[in-house]
Amino acid sequence: MKKALFNLQYELDPTQPYTESGSAKGAKLSVNEIEDPAIKETVERLTQMGFKDTMRWLSQHSGTKGETMVLPLTCRTPEAISYRLGSLHPKLLCISRPLHTIERLDEFLYVANWELPEGAYVWCHSMTALLKRKLMLKRYPWGIGQIATGLDYLWNRVFPKLWLTRRLYFIFTNGNVRTMSRVEILGRMYRAGFEVVDENFHDGEFFLTARKTKEPVDDKAPTGSPIIHLRRIGLGGKTIVVHKFRTMYTYSEYVQPYIYHYQSLERGGKFKDDYRVNLWGRLLRRTWLDELPMLWNLLRGDMKLVGVRPLSRQYFNLYTPEMQELRTKTKPGMLPPFYYEAKTPETLDEVQESERRYLEAYLKKPFATDWRYFWGIIGNIVFKRKRSK
Repeated sequence: MKKALFNLQYELDPTQPYTESGSAKGAKLSVNEIEDPAIKETVERLTQMGFKDTMRWLSQHSGTKGETMVLPLTCRTPEAISYRLGSLHPKLLCISRPLHTIERLDEFLYVANWELPEGAYVWCHSMTALLKRKLMLKRYPWGIGQIATGLDYLWNRVFPKLWLTRRLYFIFTNGNVRTMSRVEILGRMYRAGFEVVDENFHDGEFFLTARKTKEPVDDKAPTGSPIIHLRRIGLGGKTIVVHKFRTMYTYSEYVQPYIYHYQSLERGGKFKDDYRVNLWGRLLRRTWLDELPMLWNLLRGDMKLVGVRPLSRQYFNLYTPEMQELRTKTKPGMLPPFYYEAKTPETLDEVQESERRYLEAYLKKPFATDWRYFWGIIGNIVFKRKRSK
């Protein structure tokens, strides 16, 4: 069964390229960003070849010395990649084994970062969750395909992330057949200190090229729990931990620089067409249920009921220095002034101006301002159907 699923990619029609929502291909993302001609030529070769030809080429060039090094298909542990690289310092590292079959993938990518010189490139590939689902539905008859994809989702996506089933899953699989979304793959790369410069789909695989730009992120591994804990800017510029129901794919928080670079902002200062939000997340956001765990922040005193939205460092840095200083004079709130306005702010400048009006009024008359904004926000939500996105 495992072998059959692994070989699903060969069933795709190469003349019908597969894409997923939010792919930056065709935008600013391009191998043209690679300045080194030799590396650019190699990546273009790997991008243009079919899957079988790519694997054959990688096998023939396995262990190449000098500027390029190709890892063999059997290399799937952090210890193995450390041993293979040794004292070598390649400018381009081609990982031929699919990422979803690598044990302890985060540690594997961290070791790759530590062993590579600054500015080095990594080429790798994997099967994504949506692509796997599409291929399974194509292979099996209607009805059986739906059951198979449902069981696969439960076993290879839910079980590895829940603490109750995580250990059991890795005992049986060693973590080398799990399923990851495209967003999770991108997030793992950015968390490991790599910046994606090219991505594309062909022959049933997701291919990407990334450049080492910094050290890996030093934090705890992201949780797959339904409740997530987000680091946000609070009163006095201090970092607070905000609790929410998960509405995005795992590792989504690390993809913010990538999305900001290739996509624009929409009303409310959020990313336009944010494909990190999953199906359940859209439902939770439209019903406000995703913010219920913030009640714990209210009880702890980290937040208040009405106030500016708690921002991540990435969003916070988009604000003007004046607004950054003004924002940190009060606690963030669950109900932002964004929902008080008769005309919804469309740009980041308009959002900042909306928050400025609230903050200046609040600093003069805290209780009266929050009382007025609370009933105005409730009115807009109930009668004008304003919703979170």
